[in-house]
Amino acid sequence: MAQRALADAMELMANAMPQEAVSRTADRVAQEARRGGEDELRLERFMNNKPPIFKGGYDPDGAQQWIEGIDRIFGAMRCLDEHRVLLGGYVLHD
Repeated sequence: MAQRALADAMELMANAMPQEAVSRTADRVAQEARRGGEDELRLERFMNNKPPIFKGGYDPDGAQQWIEGIDRIFGAMRCLDEHRVLLGGYVLHD
């Protein structure tokens, strides 16, 4: 009788493991989709602030003005450092 109970318990565990893996995968996919939506909204908010575009080249004054302009937007948006890098890179050209 004890062996049968043990076998039943092991079978339940074996059946539950794939379901748990599927559930974790679905949760991860949903979380990534939410994060992607948040990233799109963040980019939209950033671009709505009309950030300056830095065109590259040797322009120390222009670079400083670009940094100051971008920093004002980041401060208003309360951006995390990781978002600052992605958003700032979006408006760097050449």
